[in-house]
Amino acid sequence: MAQLRQEAEPAEAGLDKKALDRLDRHFARHVDEGRLPGYLVAVARGGRVAHLTTYGHRDLAAGLPVEADTLWRIYSMTKPVTAVVVLMLVEEGRLSLDDPLERYLPAFANPRVYESGSGADVRTRPAAGPVLIRHLLTHTAGLTFGFYHKHPVDALYREADLGSSVPAGADLAETVDVYARMPLQFDPGTQWNYSVATNVLGRVIEVVSGQPLDEFFAERVFRPLGMTDTGFHISPEQGTRLAELYGETEEGGIEPVPGLPVRGRPRFLSASGGLVSGAGDYHRFMEMLRRGGELDGVRLLEAGTLARMTRNQLPGGAVLRSFGAPAHQEPGNDGLGFGFNVSVVTDPSRTLAPSRLGTYGWTGVATTAFWVDPGHDLTVQFMTQVRPKKLKLFPELRRLAYGALAD
Repeated sequence: MAQLRQEAEPAEAGLDKKALDRLDRHFARHVDEGRLPGYLVAVARGGRVAHLTTYGHRDLAAGLPVEADTLWRIYSMTKPVTAVVVLMLVEEGRLSLDDPLERYLPAFANPRVYESGSGADVRTRPAAGPVLIRHLLTHTAGLTFGFYHKHPVDALYREADLGSSVPAGADLAETVDVYARMPLQFDPGTQWNYSVATNVLGRVIEVVSGQPLDEFFAERVFRPLGMTDTGFHISPEQGTRLAELYGETEEGGIEPVPGLPVRGRPRFLSASGGLVSGAGDYHRFMEMLRRGGELDGVRLLEAGTLARMTRNQLPGGAVLRSFGAPAHQEPGNDGLGFGFNVSVVTDPSRTLAPSRLGTYGWTGVATTAFWVDPGHDLTVQFMTQVRPKKLKLFPELRRLAYGALAD
């Protein structure tokens, strides 16, 4: 396994130890007051980990502590991994960003767009153009999630048993076929709506590669990068290191909740949110990104491709708040563009939390997060396992982490 460890003193990396201690105390209070079971936070500069803290428990009932080798359901932090795999296929000439989706998945031919009505009375029209691979990578394809409750198409997803994005018992191919029967919310390329698009990309990867998603990810990303603790399921030997999943209660506490089934190969391989990983492994993935697509002599992407992935791809330099569908027009999306499955800071003066121009990263629904700040050669990751209702930790994490920069 890629065991994470501290490699430098904070001062050597241009970090203020007292400020990092404040960061630790802040999140320790969340644990001590029952809002988190435990956490891991790692801060690195120039690729060297200069701050690593574990605190609290990975399993409260069993009294098992969070450790550096704890395994976490990273949910949507899977999406940047999927983007890397898609871009590898693009570099190999097996796929193009401007390919119409129907070339690989014929069920998406002749897409239709919502026009009016609801339920059985929904009226649609032909889309202005096809869904392209780039639309899936940028969440501008017109797809959605059933849990938004913001648009009549969201309701159609729920009626099709897509409230949790996958029909009961379905595999990836079967699920994507259901997506294809849904109308789009808008013409492809005209809005941003975080959606099931990355699951569709997962199926495209399977079709193009001729391999199941888990095998292709392992062969092309995890084994080359030495990410031995990352995959769509865990072995019995890894089982004792898996953190339990908790949900936030209405009162602000936490309680155990069912998590993504990972003890045994799942029938549904989610390219959107199906991975389990350890902090050491994800640090190696972040390092590959930070170094422009290469790590320890293994190159997954050319530097230019990696730069494209982590640059705002929204039309005209739009930001998520103004270009987003109604579910995303919120202050937290100001100053943020979107690359290929990562958010990108385009205007630090407009972001709610301290940020730096060009910083990119993403989060997971169990309150995991990472970002890479090229300007400060800084990488940060935070791991815990709480599905939140009101809990919002990421602005605090950003403020405290940037407060530790001594240069």
